Amino acid sequence: MRQVIIIGSGPAGYTAAIYAARANLAPLVIASSVEAGGELMNTTEVENFPGFPEGVMGPELMEKMQAQAERFGAEVLYDDVVSLDVDGPVKRVALGSGATHEAATIIYATGSAPRKLGLAGEARLSGHGVSYCATCDGFFFRDRVIAVVGGGDSAIEEATFLTKFASKVYLIHRRDQLRASKIMQQRAFTNEKIEPVWNSEVADILGDDAVTGVVLRSTVDGSTRELPLEGLFVAIGNDPRTHLVHGVLELTPEGTVRVDGRSSRTSVPGVFAAGDVVDPTYRQAVTAAGSGTVAALDVEHYLAAQADAVSTDELETVAGASGA
Repeated sequence: MRQVIIIGSGPAGYTAAIYAARANLAPLVIASSVEAGGELMNTTEVENFPGFPEGVMGPELMEKMQAQAERFGAEVLYDDVVSLDVDGPVKRVALGSGATHEAATIIYATGSAPRKLGLAGEARLSGHGVSYCATCDGFFFRDRVIAVVGGGDSAIEEATFLTKFASKVYLIHRRDQLRASKIMQQRAFTNEKIEPVWNSEVADILGDDAVTGVVLRSTVDGSTRELPLEGLFVAIGNDPRTHLVHGVLELTPEGTVRVDGRSSRTSVPGVFAAGDVVDPTYRQAVTAAGSGTVAALDVEHYLAAQADAVSTDELETVAGASGA
């Protein structure tokens, strides 16, 4: 039986693995068979992670984190968790391969997934002009007119990256000003290929086998109009990946895993959570990494307390037997 299993391989998961491995807990990291490395694997240049003054590509940062965790003894398994059994002192993690792993503790660090528009044509045209990852699909839109939906830093980053390929990038936002940081806004407004489309939301996606355009609805007066496009990138935020713990762990009204104060302790003893799955507010790589640190330290303290309790029970048993 393992001492700790870490579910998730983003900044939170790998940082937890680094700390847990250095504490000789020999963590097993279940990194997913298709989404290993988390959302940063779909990110271009990361400029705000400490220690990289010139910036670092998202995939490179995650590769370095993984290598650091493995250097100290963490084991990384590329498989997908399908169910959890966290009742009792032994936690069981069932995988898509059919294997089951047991541990005294679990760190749940599954991160978040891109939020969908919820439109009828979205699923049908996903992969046929609708995308959620500019770094994955941008190359396929060379010299085409496309749009990005969103107004935060992620949307601006996607739009800016896509100008390397597309001839024009519309930035569709439901308000009349962006939510993005000032430096990101400046990049968008000074890029001649980016054209903001204010006070608008996507009401429909047009096209049978590929995206040919969108129907825009005004958030001011409700009027609609068509905008011809050859691609649509959705960057409207993320939702925490909590599907595995519905009915298992207590959640917050925001849908994140509820933890005790500033700790990583969940509603189930021996189960800890870290990263975007507990953070509805900041959702930064560096805060996720800090959260992973907290989780690993909490696990270390929990296991030490459990060991002390067992030792105390053994001493009391021996003392009782001697008295008899």
